Amino acid sequence: MNLDVILKRFDQPDEVREFDKGRFELVHMGKMTIGRATYQPGWKWSVHVGAALGQQSCMVEHVGMVVAGAAAAGMDDGRVIEMRGGDLFYIPPGHDSWVIGDEPYVSLHFMGAEDYAAKG
Repeated sequence: MNLDVILKRFDQPDEVREFDKGRFELVHMGKMTIGRATYQPGWKWSVHVGAALGQQSCMVEHVGMVVAGAAAAGMDDGRVIEMRGGDLFYIPPGHDSWVIGDEPYVSLHFMGAEDYAAKG
């Protein structure tokens, strides 16, 4: 049985994925990967992440929490949901996303972080 305590911080992430108007920091905790997304006003997944991956929709399943700012998730079936600070979210594969307003959007990702914005 492993009784080691692990302490990590996002100011020293294990990996950083950067793209125009945003960054996604990853911290590995045992078998779990936790991500922190920080997107600037004007960021949109299909433009700033999906285009470089050759994808029109994000096919990653997300579970997370909005820390600051606001964003929308537009599902491929036409539904749009808005997420704001304090909201917990589940977003299935098949969506776009964009920042709402003129403040940065920050969220933590507890599921889907490993595969998000990964090339290859």
